[in-house]
Amino acid sequence: MTVRPEHSDPSAFYAASDVGQLHRALVATPSLSHEEAAAADLLEKHFQDAGVETRRIGDNIVAWVGAGSRTLLLNSHLDVVPPSSNHPYPAFEPTIEGTEVFGRGTVDAKGCVASMVTAMIRSARSGHLPDDARLVGAFTVCEETGGQDNGLEAIRPDLPSFDAALIGEPTHMQPCVAQKGLLILRLDAHGKSAHAARAEHGDNAISRLVRDLSYLEGFEFERIHPFLGETTQNVTVIEGGTARNVIPDRASAWIDIRTTPSYTHPEIAELLNARLESEVVIHSQRFIPVETSPNEAIVKACLAARSDAQPFGSPTMSDWIQVHDVPAVKIGPGDSRRSHTAHESIDVFELHDSCAIYESIIRSFFEDIEGTSQDRGFPS
Repeated sequence: MTVRPEHSDPSAFYAASDVGQLHRALVATPSLSHEEAAAADLLEKHFQDAGVETRRIGDNIVAWVGAGSRTLLLNSHLDVVPPSSNHPYPAFEPTIEGTEVFGRGTVDAKGCVASMVTAMIRSARSGHLPDDARLVGAFTVCEETGGQDNGLEAIRPDLPSFDAALIGEPTHMQPCVAQKGLLILRLDAHGKSAHAARAEHGDNAISRLVRDLSYLEGFEFERIHPFLGETTQNVTVIEGGTARNVIPDRASAWIDIRTTPSYTHPEIAELLNARLESEVVIHSQRFIPVETSPNEAIVKACLAARSDAQPFGSPTMSDWIQVHDVPAVKIGPGDSRRSHTAHESIDVFELHDSCAIYESIIRSFFEDIEGTSQDRGFPS
């Protein structure tokens, strides 16, 4: 629940708060994917001015508070998608209307970056972190491109090991404990070419493909995930035929499958391959589905941070997949439905309140997690 101070002017409140000042500066600094250097400069200086140690890896900014063996990672991304054609205000001039601040990146994900950074700095200054605790912040590039140039994926080997992670994406500060993945399959139907006037001498690959697509139209995956529901699949591209008078010997279709942890990607491919005439080829399976048990300390900390916390599952992907081997929760201020839209915006007071929620999560996590003697030193 967003707390709105009585008689507060949103513009004045935004301009005066530590998180608002950082958020405004970040949004006013364009940072399209592969063009994040200026935003990285800004964030690096902000940390250094606050007395927080940093390390720069390319245009990825890594910061850390504390030197203990128990480590919590805070991650979000600096890059934004290009402006839309019909922004109501200049895309990179943060503009307040009512309680909302508009601009590209206000919610995805500079609201998360500003809030996480502010929570880290406040935690450092408060002295409330246990002696054996450490916060590591990784604010990275190219999350929006989704390819091999992903910043968190690239720098993961350079980060210290960590016990859990918070992934900053807009969730209205509700804890996302499961996230769908993406499996892209190609169906290759094979036939035999012939003149269309003598079709009986050929084998129409398109007909084979149509039968498979008809089967898929009514196919349902049996296993239902408690937070993500069904695994869903859709045909997105069809290719086939070389000429109007030739029976095609090859036809293909691309299948977009939004997966849940109820099935592995190879398992889905094998399942469909056993049921279809076409050859099933895995085109991409790197975006795996992820989930974190409600029994993990990081989930409990998120639930303890607010009385109305409701764990949920998300259909949208994030850099969570880059830390799939540790317990993680996707959580951040703002509404994800506004991401990438012309009317992208975030509530000024929600942005402010999110810092306190992150601080509460941090405290609760380190209070609850069992200690470890493992050396988790930051690489030199």
